[in-house]
Amino acid sequence: MDKRFLPMIDHVRGKRSAVTCALKCDSQCMGETCNTTGNDYFRDIAASAVSRRSVLAGSAGAVALFGASRFDAPAAAAPLAEHLSEGRGAKGSPLNFDAIRPVDYHVDEFTVPRGYTWKPVIRWGDPLFADAPAFDPNRQTAAAARRQFGYNNDYTEIQEIPGSRGRRAVMFVNHEYTNENIMFPTNMPVEQKRELGMINHGLSVVELERKNSSSPYSYVKGAKLNRRILIDDAYKMTGPAAGSDLLKTKADPSGTKVLGTLGNCSGGLTPWGTLLSGEENFHSYFVGGGTSAGDKRYGITNKETVRGWEHSDPRFDTRNPGFENETNRFGWIVEVDPFDPKSTPRKHTALGRFKHEGANVIVAEDGHVVAYSGDDEKFEYLYKFVSRKKFRKGDRRHNMTLLEEGDLYVARFKGDSPAAEIDGTGALPSDGRFDGTGEWLPLVKDGKSMVEGMSVDEVLVYTRTAADKLQPTKMDRCEDVEPSLLSRRVYVACTNNSDRGKAGKAGADEANPRVENRDGHVVEIFEMGDQTSVGFSWNLLLVCGDPKTDANTYFAGFPRERVSPISCPDNLAFDSVGNLWISTDGAPDGIGYNDGLFKVTLSGRERGRVEQFLSVPVDAETCGPIVRDQDRTVFVSVQHPGEDGTWEKQVSQFPDYNNTVPRPTVVQVYAAGRGRDRGRGRNS
Repeated sequence: MDKRFLPMIDHVRGKRSAVTCALKCDSQCMGETCNTTGNDYFRDIAASAVSRRSVLAGSAGAVALFGASRFDAPAAAAPLAEHLSEGRGAKGSPLNFDAIRPVDYHVDEFTVPRGYTWKPVIRWGDPLFADAPAFDPNRQTAAAARRQFGYNNDYTEIQEIPGSRGRRAVMFVNHEYTNENIMFPTNMPVEQKRELGMINHGLSVVELERKNSSSPYSYVKGAKLNRRILIDDAYKMTGPAAGSDLLKTKADPSGTKVLGTLGNCSGGLTPWGTLLSGEENFHSYFVGGGTSAGDKRYGITNKETVRGWEHSDPRFDTRNPGFENETNRFGWIVEVDPFDPKSTPRKHTALGRFKHEGANVIVAEDGHVVAYSGDDEKFEYLYKFVSRKKFRKGDRRHNMTLLEEGDLYVARFKGDSPAAEIDGTGALPSDGRFDGTGEWLPLVKDGKSMVEGMSVDEVLVYTRTAADKLQPTKMDRCEDVEPSLLSRRVYVACTNNSDRGKAGKAGADEANPRVENRDGHVVEIFEMGDQTSVGFSWNLLLVCGDPKTDANTYFAGFPRERVSPISCPDNLAFDSVGNLWISTDGAPDGIGYNDGLFKVTLSGRERGRVEQFLSVPVDAETCGPIVRDQDRTVFVSVQHPGEDGTWEKQVSQFPDYNNTVPRPTVVQVYAAGRGRDRGRGRNS
């Protein structure tokens, strides 16, 4: 193993790959905690005057959907399957399956339920354009890589192409990071590895086609919408901080034009058919002074980066004169129009700068657009953006400006149980649930800074520092944040936090009730009023783990002995009747099984029932779930299979199992009716 990864081995218990930690986030959990503020007061807050239970009980079924406005048609794309009809209740999904058994973390198989099969849609290196060569892992070139599908596909979204009668679609994919150790031959020159690594980051847009709604998709080489968006492509900065001195560099004295996007993790589909991509662990690509407040708060250090891009491009070393602000140009929400290959992607400063997992949008009852986003690092915060202007049905040009101006908030949670009952074990308090109320604290309101001593552009560029001053709740890595278009409740995946309760670190609170939280939890939020409200109520839907070994797991009151074990919730999705689907990242370290995709029932007598649908291969993470249950179809992105291998000794053969390199892949799972699956995957 590369000596750079040795410090992580003991920390990850030998199950989760130390390589993943080093390459994905610069092993940030081993470094100094970025959030060292002392806002731990919320453990002692008494019960709110408004009972959360009465709010939820009185609101069930009472809020009418604004769902018809989720998609413009025909100007914007329709969803792949109509999946949220107004007023429809959770009557049962047509995607029926028997939950699979958990798969041990060392198994190199893609596992699906009986009656389903799987097929790769597109893999790393597949040619996108008519002139693109076939992928050859032994003879990779920069020219070829620019014309091929990128590495480590994460967030994935698919929309039907209008007028195609369900037979053609466009897919958008993030490429989060690269693992040069298994991608390239050992004897490849370092400079060539760096160049290829840069090219394999970014974003892809790919056209898909199928025979009919019951057939699997294939990607279309040379299709007119196919696109790779690369590290040297231009992005436009929008919003209040665009043009700020804090964003200007030697290469861009205007502060409005940025080259590339980095660390793109999850994302979101807008009501007008564009895609949002979250820039997450951008810090790991830069060398800085490492001593300024800005550097420390975002994890920028003065040590050599794991990829060494600073040796190839001066902007990745912000100690170079004229590039001091380069890191400020990353950490944003990016918006891309997949239907216009010539459009310029935009970075929206109004949504704040932090390590965005993604952003997910809902139209409030009054017409304002609301975007939720989590800051994916231990002890960081949950955010909400409310647009200044209102959504106009059918006016796509107007709607594409909605994320450029608005109000930005950060969340403070208040528990309703005595502090003594939150003992850090995850044991339920005497009222039988973790719950309470909360408030959205304004950072920017009506175009003005609400943070003393900071201007609007300072709040938006240094959002973490601004939020610290308002004392919001430190969370256990809030990753994907998804509003349900059916119930309008908001779900927050808190992946884990192994440092909670350690010396000098925040202890347990009712919203994060376990110290050394290895398995994570899921928060359910109900806005008091509409989505623009500043008050909310909340409860923990799940306190994750393996019930067989952890008595303090919780599944919304559903019997623990009847659920699939689940650990490290990451990305979220919904099916046509409102069930929650959760993909996981880190389960091998949490419960010793491969990561997977899980269905969670949200209503009725089976509320809280967790059922595992699929499992991904060794070292892999499950990303970007898309559930089209009316077609009995599910898509997932399988990221970093075989991460812990080397070029000479690969750990995984996924997806082709032909004795070559593992390839991150977008996979379609669909009903086969024969109980057989593809390749080395298996049925459970």
